[in-house]
Amino acid sequence: MGMSAKLEFTNHKVYETTLAGRPLKLETGMMCGLSNASVMATYGETAVLCNVTASAKPREGVDFFPLSVDYEEKMYSVGKIPGSFQRRESRPSEKAILTSRCIDRPIRPLFPKDMRNDCSVVATVMSVDPDCSPEVTAMIGVSAAIAISDIPWDGPISGVKVGLCDGEIVINPTLEQRQKSEMDVTVASTGELVAMIEAGANEVEDDVMFDAIMKAHEVNKEVVEFINGMVAEIGKPKFDFVSNDPDPAIMDEIEEFCIEDVKKALDTDDKNVRDAALLPIYDAVHEKFDERFEGNEAKLDEIMYLVQKHVVRAWLKDEHKRVDGRGIDEIRPLNAKVDLLPRTHGSGMFTRGQTQVLSVATLAPVSESQKLDGLDEETEKRYIHHYNFPSYSVGETKPSRGPGRREIGHGALAERALLPVIPSVDEFPYTIRVVSEVLSSNGSTSQGSVCGSTLALMAAGVPIKAPVAGISCGLITGDEGVKGDFMTMIDIQGLEDFYGDMDFKVAGTKKGITAIQMDLKVHGLTPEIIKEAFAKTNKARNYILDEIMLPVISEPRAELSKFAPKMLTMTINPEKIGDVIGKQGSVIQKLQELFECTINIEENGRIFIATLDTDKGNAVMGVIDIIANGPEVGAFYQGTVTRLMDFGAFVAIAPGVEGLVHISKLDVKRVEKVEDVVSVGDTIKVKVTEIDDRDRINLSRRDALVELDGMAVEEGADEDRRPRKEGRAGFRSRR
Repeated sequence: MGMSAKLEFTNHKVYETTLAGRPLKLETGMMCGLSNASVMATYGETAVLCNVTASAKPREGVDFFPLSVDYEEKMYSVGKIPGSFQRRESRPSEKAILTSRCIDRPIRPLFPKDMRNDCSVVATVMSVDPDCSPEVTAMIGVSAAIAISDIPWDGPISGVKVGLCDGEIVINPTLEQRQKSEMDVTVASTGELVAMIEAGANEVEDDVMFDAIMKAHEVNKEVVEFINGMVAEIGKPKFDFVSNDPDPAIMDEIEEFCIEDVKKALDTDDKNVRDAALLPIYDAVHEKFDERFEGNEAKLDEIMYLVQKHVVRAWLKDEHKRVDGRGIDEIRPLNAKVDLLPRTHGSGMFTRGQTQVLSVATLAPVSESQKLDGLDEETEKRYIHHYNFPSYSVGETKPSRGPGRREIGHGALAERALLPVIPSVDEFPYTIRVVSEVLSSNGSTSQGSVCGSTLALMAAGVPIKAPVAGISCGLITGDEGVKGDFMTMIDIQGLEDFYGDMDFKVAGTKKGITAIQMDLKVHGLTPEIIKEAFAKTNKARNYILDEIMLPVISEPRAELSKFAPKMLTMTINPEKIGDVIGKQGSVIQKLQELFECTINIEENGRIFIATLDTDKGNAVMGVIDIIANGPEVGAFYQGTVTRLMDFGAFVAIAPGVEGLVHISKLDVKRVEKVEDVVSVGDTIKVKVTEIDDRDRINLSRRDALVELDGMAVEEGADEDRRPRKEGRAGFRSRR
């Protein structure tokens, strides 16, 4: 057998720099030899393997660039085994989907618009250092991989996170810094423009947010320069691809044929009217030009898209005219309503033109918070926001298939926007879920969800710190792109989003910003555009709050819905938790059954009781107090007769806490036999008269009848009835 030679990785290269004071290393040429390019990105001790591949041929029959971005979390990266039944990673977590979207958004506009080759980006998280963000590491690694590959791309980009700790702007905050940071912002940039912003913040002012974005942008530029150094050394030449752009001569001919009709059709604020008016134009174009596109008739629909795009953009940019006749800084007609659903805990509906969202709030015990199985320190969340986008909201007939990436992204954005104003668990001991149902969609439903959800939370009586509203801002650029003349407009509708260059969504309170999401179709934005978008959205959200939302409901309701559980809290000595739970949970189960409530006990002795009947809640708290702290001498209790003896009756005043009512203390009159007065299972009122040195509890029904019901002791009741010292076998007192 011939011996093989030792394999050497001759192309192995390592590039090193520092980012925010920690080592950043990009290495290539050792792993994954068959992808178009592969980079292992290591930041601190976080390692993400980034691969990019592209198909050699274009995909037939698609009218978009087919890019897929997957960010894969592996539980081994944090030394854990997955919690699922199969013990393997299943569907991506919500966080992973959101990160995939965060990487997708800045890289997508940089690919050629006319390319139809499939392209796949996979970032696999293999090791996580809590101080060094795997999301940032993945974004930089992916950018480096595409940049050095042979896939046509106008990058690189870089991304960093920004925090605000003690008033200081911090780049890539550590775990400790993140815990006290006032914001969590991800900023991606090209060498000269800001390409993406994704932010959650604790009511941070516009100016501070702007400074943080700019600071991140400066750091990003340095990383882009570092990646460009790699490209100069090992970058492959970009491959040629078949352009999907239509022949300019044919494009002009079709445009000339239909543009006037298209203008007339688009000139309306009603999406249904517009769609109906466009149908005959499409038919006429197909009739006239189909034979020129034999076997590729779908191409005509793409050309029609471009004609509409041309019309909408020219109107906006040259004539400052909007499809629905609004002014550039005019918001569509608005409406807010609450209490639309009688038995839910809180509901609110927000309508902006043809965009309409109904949000419904539900309150539940803290124990129902969502458990998270992820790579970071967050193990559960008690504020959950879900967003549903049914096909009827855009007048289509597709069956519902559960939430896609877009729905998860929009739900997370609305969640982020409201999280800063949600009260702490101590102030409001509930898990809160809000579901936003999009009823009709024509632009910026995510920000409609923010407004609808604020209404629903206030209607449900959740004491939010301040109401939140959100709005989007759009952009149209000219031939010179973002550096030439541009124009921004508030509250973009579907067409303006579709044919425009940006959807810049900002949510916040009067005090400041709580969430941002910026989607771009251009390479990036200049500081001037960002500043203008901030100013416009600030003005718009204050208007929505003051004029539309607050007149309908000015503050959170003081009373919860009668259908919402009432949460009561108490604290006991942690050593007594075992007594309250009982053997195999017998005591706690009995209490829940008896008082129709749910009881949750935390390790620190904090107890949460959820009930629909406050009286029963207070009664169970009284019983838990007896179990944990023992009964109080002189106090009155409701008890159940458990056993009868000749000398008296044993009465349980709480599970596991029993005392004796001597025959002489059973009634206000003389008693011959115990069974003449009480039977096993009877509920009676008793007073604790003594707890002796052996922890035995003496009770009196007579004292309770006299003191609580105002009865008088009859004559002769005590003749020859001195309490005798009977044996008290089987007596159980408090523990």
